[in-house]
Amino acid sequence: MSRSRSRIERHIEQLWYGGSLLTVLLVPFSWIYRMVIAIRRSGYRLGWLRSVFCSAPVIVVGNVTVGGSGKTPIVAWLAQTLSDTGMRPGIVSRGYGGSAGPDPVLVGVDGRVEEVGDEPLLLARRTGVPVCVCADRVAAVEYLLRETDVNVIIADDGLQHYRLRRDLEFVVVDGSRGLGNGWMLPAGPLREPAARLSQADLIFCNGRAGEIAGHIFELIPGKARALIGAREKELSEFRGETVWAVAGIGNPDRFYALLTQYGINFVPVAVVDHGSVDLDRLIAAHNRPILMTEKDSVKYPQTTVDVAWYVPVDVRMSDESKSVVSQKIMNMKSAVSSRINAESV
Repeated sequence: MSRSRSRIERHIEQLWYGGSLLTVLLVPFSWIYRMVIAIRRSGYRLGWLRSVFCSAPVIVVGNVTVGGSGKTPIVAWLAQTLSDTGMRPGIVSRGYGGSAGPDPVLVGVDGRVEEVGDEPLLLARRTGVPVCVCADRVAAVEYLLRETDVNVIIADDGLQHYRLRRDLEFVVVDGSRGLGNGWMLPAGPLREPAARLSQADLIFCNGRAGEIAGHIFELIPGKARALIGAREKELSEFRGETVWAVAGIGNPDRFYALLTQYGINFVPVAVVDHGSVDLDRLIAAHNRPILMTEKDSVKYPQTTVDVAWYVPVDVRMSDESKSVVSQKIMNMKSAVSSRINAESV
């Protein structure tokens, strides 16, 4: 099943990022999708659909395309940045891949991917801040504000969740893939028109992204960490070895490029975004080390494979970009304070 879905994903990526005559056949459906999105957004803008302001500032981090862009590392970085300013951030997420329903669920570091999803579990472990998953992000925000001491909310992948009013919008773009062929779903990868980028407060580009003007960041790998025990190993120590490469992320080519950069030979394992594989079967097929992304690592809590490692990454961006983010946060705090004071009069 995983292999079949992986092949389908590769065909879709070829359609969206490599060009295909099939695009022409799907363009009419893209126009229909675009119309539905425009009507829905107009509904919120004109007040036909109700949106909610929360009692704490809300920063949305999302993207206008389907697939990986480096959003999760940016969310983790932003949580740390907010903490460094003296604020107490909390994160809300839909919990994609988990079984989160209409009731908010607080994510513990020992949570299960099947219940809360891989990205929320990773964020809870990586940041140490409260993380709540719920199909209704407004309910998740209200839960955090009621049950914890957070005073600022990061809405992970909430750009299109217009019911939740936001004070800042940060959009993350994959520099290597950009906006693909420029078409909206299903003919292209866009969730919203490309013009939506101009409405965001900040654009972060994971590497250079052609003509897209944004703050460029890089994902810097740390030491590989074993899934079992507290062992660490420099990536350079895998140089010349052949490993299994497990990357259940939106753009696995980024992980493959990292391994190539370190001179590591690898055999890619077919796994869909948010999916998992049987590690024991890999070792049974060939006993070689397994290297995976940090997002993948949370999916194997009970593994007994002692040659499985994951590679954590950290965000690196220029001091100028950090300064711009800090200024945006300061302006946000001032604006929210003024709004709350006005509402209390």
